[in-house]
Amino acid sequence: MNDVNQENVRPTSLRHLVGMSKIREQVQIAIDASFADGIKFPSTLLISEPGLGKSELVNVIKHEMAVELHHLIGSSVGHISDLNGLLLGAQDKDIIYINEADSLKPEYQVALYLALDRGKVVLSGGKSGKSPQSIPIPDVTIILDSNFESSVLPALKDRMKQVLYVPFYGEDELAEILRRRVRALGWNVQDEVLPYLASLSKGTPRQALRLLSASYRVSRSGEEKVVTLGHAQRAVGLEGLDEKGLTVPEQSYLRALADGVSRLGVISSRIAMPTSTVQRVVEPYLIRSGLISKDEGRRELTAAGREHIARTSSNS
Repeated sequence: MNDVNQENVRPTSLRHLVGMSKIREQVQIAIDASFADGIKFPSTLLISEPGLGKSELVNVIKHEMAVELHHLIGSSVGHISDLNGLLLGAQDKDIIYINEADSLKPEYQVALYLALDRGKVVLSGGKSGKSPQSIPIPDVTIILDSNFESSVLPALKDRMKQVLYVPFYGEDELAEILRRRVRALGWNVQDEVLPYLASLSKGTPRQALRLLSASYRVSRSGEEKVVTLGHAQRAVGLEGLDEKGLTVPEQSYLRALADGVSRLGVISSRIAMPTSTVQRVVEPYLIRSGLISKDEGRRELTAAGREHIARTSSNS
């Protein structure tokens, strides 16, 4: 096996999940209550930065509840019929999982919460001139996930029985996630590789698993059977990551600030990325890690940011 994300190596029970202890407790309580009362799992909204395991958690809930999972990406809904088809094609207690619900257009978010309120969808007669037809929908669980809570309509959010905020992971937790995935895949990886990759993963399992996969490819390119620290370091170097796991755009952003640039538009031009991408992709980790600060539209390096720039410049 050589795919870190293949279905048969992903966790299928809450006890196999690492980290997010509070959320695991909340989910376990919801599962136990659902079985005790013979009802569906409560509809849920999951909020977090990208790559923190929201889809993994939904997959675990599906297995724990022993129900079918119907998966849809919000941006793929191009007509109300797509949403209606999803609702009508499920069975009672099934889970309808809308990934990236923030990309679901507002009119479809409205249609979804109206369907939940009424327990039915209304099909228009279209050009035939027939009267609209109401069709009951099954008693399903809706699970939404979003990277941007503000893009989910408050009325839709209010229909969710629980809102779970998925946290970032510690380095020890990330190393344990990698250790379990390596074991499931049957790979031979040196012990020092896993904490090294975890330290570069920004608290994010997706990045940790991606770096593990890249390290494995480097080892297999030389037909070697053991993934060593040298393989991991080469993989990291090929990715262009620095000692904190910063990407090339993040490093370029810091250098722009070090050169005295402080306005978003100018920084965006310097690193050749749209301002919206800079704000959503580049800045969040730099702020969270304390390398930069933002104040009234201006950006500047913190003491930690200046130290990081000085250290990486001297090492290059």
